[in-house]
Amino acid sequence: MSSTGIPRRGPGARARLWYENGLGWPTAPGRPLRLLTGVRFDVLDVPAEAGAGALRHLAPGSPVALRGDRMQLLVAAGSAEELPGLLDWLEWGAVDLDLRVLGAGGSLEAPPPPAAAAAAAEPGPVRSAPARGRSAPMRAGAVRGAASWLRPPEPGGEAGASLPAMPAVGREGSAPDLVRLVDTVAAHCHRIRLRRACAGHPADRRNQPLAFS
Repeated sequence: MSSTGIPRRGPGARARLWYENGLGWPTAPGRPLRLLTGVRFDVLDVPAEAGAGALRHLAPGSPVALRGDRMQLLVAAGSAEELPGLLDWLEWGAVDLDLRVLGAGGSLEAPPPPAAAAAAAEPGPVRSAPARGRSAPMRAGAVRGAASWLRPPEPGGEAGASLPAMPAVGREGSAPDLVRLVDTVAAHCHRIRLRRACAGHPADRRNQPLAFS
């Protein structure tokens, strides 16, 4: 119980409140907390090295998460359906890439909100909000390999406005953000695989096709 007489919420409840009320992102029931994909965003899940090489193609407010050695890039909802055809058009369709996509019907492990944002979800005195436009460092005591925000989402922004998407039909002179992002990520994934294959890396003895879920 807080000093105001309002029952305190645990970290999990505060995080769910922040995602659902602060961001308007639907979550799956139960624990651990998971975010539903295909509603407000889809996710490109790639090796962290490949994702790092593509960050320049993202807007400053485009959220990016890390989980172990994987990077999860949030893209516009519906991108998962576009990806197979886009890879074929970019001539990556026949290449074995370590690239996965989460769309409608999928879910993503919810990284803990930035500490100040989670605290702000607790009823009581207004607390300062996290600085905008900055990457959130890994919190002390965070579980190694657990999901964390590299670029946390910012409440109050228009949903999907900063997420990479296919260019609108008839719109000229604008960068095809999703096209550039996918082409860059695919090229980095391919280079990583070739480098590991040359070094005899065990991970590349797998014959894992592109997976969609």
